[in-house]
Amino acid sequence: MSWDWLEPVIVVVGLALITVVTRTFFMIPEREMPLPDWLKRGLKYAPLAALTAVIAPEIFMSQGEFITTLKDARLPAVLCAVAYYFWRRGILGTIVVGMLVYLPLHIGWGW
Repeated sequence: MSWDWLEPVIVVVGLALITVVTRTFFMIPEREMPLPDWLKRGLKYAPLAALTAVIAPEIFMSQGEFITTLKDARLPAVLCAVAYYFWRRGILGTIVVGMLVYLPLHIGWGW
């Protein structure tokens, strides 16, 4: 009898347990856990840092290397989207403007 199925089952069960424990860790205590002020201040910047870590490589890198030409549709799209955001402060408009600049350059001109 082959036991090849056992290892994937152990991995899936282990990952499920780790997920349940880490997601319910903050719900276990009956009262709110006190956090130091420096940690509260730092956590305010966590979403921005995570977003930057995800988006920056998509803007400045291609195939795992930094882009070396200005003939890349992402750069003007980002500049226009950032300009729109600082002008109007709207997220949906920022996405729309960025895509309106990006798509014609990328699909139309092959940038």
